[in-house]
Amino acid sequence: MKVTYGDIVFNAKKGDRVCDILKEEITDEHIVCICNNKVQVLDFPINEDTNVELIGIERKEGRAAYIRGLLYILGKAFAEIYPDAWLTVNYQLNNSMFCQLDNMDVTDEILSNIRSKMEEIINKNLRIEKCDMTLKEAKRFYEEGRKSRGRLQVRESSEKVSLYFCEDYYNYLYGPMPMYTGKTKVFDIMKYKDGFLLRYPDKNNGFKLSKYKETKKLLATLEEYDEINRLLYVNTVYRLNTKVQKGETEDVILLSEALHNKKISDLAETISKKKEAKMILIAGPSSSGKTTFARKLALNLRLNGIKPVTISVDNYFVEREENPVDEFGNYDFECLEAIDTKLFNKHLTKLLNGEEIEVPTFDFSVGKKFYNGEKMKLAKDEILVIEGIHCLNDKLTESIDKSKKFKIYISDLTVLNVDYFSRISTTDTRLIRRIVRDYYYRNYSALNTLRSWYSVNRGEEKYIYPFQEEADYMFNSSLVYELAVLKKHALPLLKEINNTNKEYGEAQRLIELLEYFDDIPDDDIPSDSLLREFIGGSIYHREK
Repeated sequence: MKVTYGDIVFNAKKGDRVCDILKEEITDEHIVCICNNKVQVLDFPINEDTNVELIGIERKEGRAAYIRGLLYILGKAFAEIYPDAWLTVNYQLNNSMFCQLDNMDVTDEILSNIRSKMEEIINKNLRIEKCDMTLKEAKRFYEEGRKSRGRLQVRESSEKVSLYFCEDYYNYLYGPMPMYTGKTKVFDIMKYKDGFLLRYPDKNNGFKLSKYKETKKLLATLEEYDEINRLLYVNTVYRLNTKVQKGETEDVILLSEALHNKKISDLAETISKKKEAKMILIAGPSSSGKTTFARKLALNLRLNGIKPVTISVDNYFVEREENPVDEFGNYDFECLEAIDTKLFNKHLTKLLNGEEIEVPTFDFSVGKKFYNGEKMKLAKDEILVIEGIHCLNDKLTESIDKSKKFKIYISDLTVLNVDYFSRISTTDTRLIRRIVRDYYYRNYSALNTLRSWYSVNRGEEKYIYPFQEEADYMFNSSLVYELAVLKKHALPLLKEINNTNKEYGEAQRLIELLEYFDDIPDDDIPSDSLLREFIGGSIYHREK
């Protein structure tokens, strides 16, 4: 067989491993590899002609494996010196994972001992081996074992399950791992709140740790939802699936929706007490549900005696031929320059002055603004509600005084975990939402969505996250059950992507994630749910 690495072609026999074939090419900085567009461990056995890329921490695939490796070593360290500790990895905060001990107080002594043990494990450069078992074998082994915690959450359709071993420690991680513990040398542990942070390198800073930046509002929002999900006993995929299997889905859905509605009601009451505000600005990363949130907030404002007028930034995109492109030549729809800010500010000023404007409608399919005679005028007793990814950036509304603005940050801040060690990425949940929405409302394939996701992420990091802590309020738009609903919509779209596409590995990763969930039918979802913005059937939106 032929193994191609850049311009070099190697001859190989079936079963030869990447680490042996490319042993002269692999350095300490290589974490995993990509074989025929799918991420694999470095000792992946070759069974066909294969194109190979070696991946370091500068790529998101390598970074994800680096973090998994650190979490694995963290778990091993606890298993060796605090075997009775119930370690839980909760969520990501600024190049860190926030972890807690459910049955122990976190002390400086514990963290010092764990740090030393992790350094010892890393310095030994121990082999982390992947072992494939049948599903039945893995379940029995996992349940009888003493060196890991939680349930083995796998797809029942799986023919085999991969466990990772290092000496006498094993764990079940969701994705490729570093081949040796020595691959993850750079880390730190610091006490934080009632837990601790496992810190890892900034993706833009090589193998260096950046100074930790507080995100107090974000943490408070995550903690609140995490506590609620724990109380409802749906904080892991296993527990959610158990609810579905027991016919308790309705309770999960209604409680999740009730939480959203209560939060929006409380927010409307807060805004009503800020008399000087004449403009509500709602910002958040892609597929956070900004449009539905704005509509729901508007209804609740009316109940508080405020007359809202909504306007969407999405209708103020520049004409397609004027839209900036990224370094790959793709349209960058996320940058501020993609918005016609001159026209937008002109309209805002007129509205706050009591003048009438004609609102444009942007047609994404042709990339143009159209005027259909829709007029808007803001009376003195009304408040303007605006949603868009740049709304926390004052440059979007630079003609308006800050005292007249009330800023809201909204994001799908997922707190559902696969198990106690493996969290579900907030970014992944939004990506799945976007794949479904783009297909139904923008006529984009999953492949097109994945290809544009780099630009989306870049825009979020540049234009959204730096402003999130400046918000007057944070709203978490996640619904604990949503991936169980989105699954049926996203899977067939993702399965259309084959291994000739660079996005194949990402598609397969999302497929594997979605297949952990038991299905929840669309019919069970209320028509006013924020989730309907993506799957269709919303009372606030056109039908798909």
